[in-house]
Amino acid sequence: MYAVKQRPLELTPIEQASQRLSAALDALSAAVDRRREMDRQHEALLAQLHAMGNDRARLAQELDAACARVRDLGNVGQEVNRRLDVAMGTIRDVLATHGG
Repeated sequence: MYAVKQRPLELTPIEQASQRLSAALDALSAAVDRRREMDRQHEALLAQLHAMGNDRARLAQELDAACARVRDLGNVGQEVNRRLDVAMGTIRDVLATHGG
């Protein structure tokens, strides 16, 4: 028995063009899928950036409020010190006047 060698079938120009078109469409589909994924990632990054911007604004407001509170507490502390000095001076004067 002799093995019969078959030559590869030659494709017609239309079949060749059809294969090239199919390969091109597959490549286009893959490119569209990659682009969609990049767009989704871009949107996710924009959402994260927006959230960070909101967090930054909120934290800046909280920091401003805390700084104002620290200033207020510093002023209150100074006022308390001034009143204590006045009270101690008054007590010293009373003691000195009444022989204490």
